[in-house]
Amino acid sequence: MKKKYLPSALIMYLNYFIHGVGCSVLGQALIKDALAASWQVEAMAITAISAALGLGRLIALPFAGPLSDKLGRRISTAIGSASYAIYLIGLAFAFNAGPNGGYQIAYICAIVGGIANSFLDTGIYPAVTEIFYSAPGVATMGIKFFIAISQMLLPFFLGVTVSTTAAGLTSYNRLFWICGIAYLILFVLVMIFPLPDADQKAEGKKEGLVESLKHTHFSLESIAMILIGFTCTGTFQLWLNCAQNFAVENVGWANPSIMQTYYSAGTILALIVTALLTRKIKDVRFILVYPAICLITMIVVLIGKTQSLMILGSFVIGWAGAGGLLQIATSVCNMLFPKIKGTVTALVMIASSLCNYTILTAASKMAPSQVMVMNIVITGIGVLLGLYVNLRYTKMVDSVEQG
Repeated sequence: MKKKYLPSALIMYLNYFIHGVGCSVLGQALIKDALAASWQVEAMAITAISAALGLGRLIALPFAGPLSDKLGRRISTAIGSASYAIYLIGLAFAFNAGPNGGYQIAYICAIVGGIANSFLDTGIYPAVTEIFYSAPGVATMGIKFFIAISQMLLPFFLGVTVSTTAAGLTSYNRLFWICGIAYLILFVLVMIFPLPDADQKAEGKKEGLVESLKHTHFSLESIAMILIGFTCTGTFQLWLNCAQNFAVENVGWANPSIMQTYYSAGTILALIVTALLTRKIKDVRFILVYPAICLITMIVVLIGKTQSLMILGSFVIGWAGAGGLLQIATSVCNMLFPKIKGTVTALVMIASSLCNYTILTAASKMAPSQVMVMNIVITGIGVLLGLYVNLRYTKMVDSVEQG
């Protein structure tokens, strides 16, 4: 690593620090209530805006990666930063529009935010591994760390940016504007500071996803791994976006925003502890054990319905659900399917984005208690899939080693 790239790495990580706000802000009960009051809709209807982030990812995923390889990490990251600014500043304009199209404006902006997410992923993930080439695992873990720190601080950010409009509505537009402007500043910095050029352009013509699918035979195990990408995303996304509403309506907790801090604390600790545990325990074990822990936790929360259980549940889901489980599932795919790892990994991420869109869209039309039940069902399916993959693990490893 060359020291001249250190400022560039910080710029990359700061993109994800603000992303931590952008990807979770719509899941906060206070934000939902404020936006719902302005747009004159039910609070749970805001979950559909969160779902639009997944739709944007689905739109961008097929071409964001190839564009990053062809034009370079700088262009991909810059597109992501600029698009995220549109999303966040657009939320402020949508709030001001009120019932006169505000909801529709926010939905479109959220799609742009999802597109931004894809371009940030395809630009920054390879960029930081190119900068810290001797420790690529640590480099990508740093991305998750910056997201988790931002999410932990989110309740504080909400507290210092809240205001009241002339019409008496609670507004968090200051937060949207600050984050949007910060992304515009990062856009400029990305275009100025140096980035390594080692992997910016593809060497020769690579087979695209559609072409690869035509020549790929999918086993039951590979299908199970792809479906795990769907179920494990459902576990933490439904909790992140709907658990606070469950706390308000079913526990009687007026301001449950502190749940976000415990959720993020669990994620941060999981990143450290799980990284140490994977040295002693096979990665594939986590795709069974962690979903099982999440399943038990949500059943206890649904039955118990207390503030203490909501806090404990947030910490546990942050740890076992959001603390790298999707990344572990992806790494298991790479190891078990080396001949089609690019294809399977892409499909796992597409399944993740598809879950984000479909499940959150469904949740927006449901009561919080019904969403909790749906999450339990989805996580339970994930446990069964993880059990199947673990039972087949030895045979799959033998098949890989033979060839």
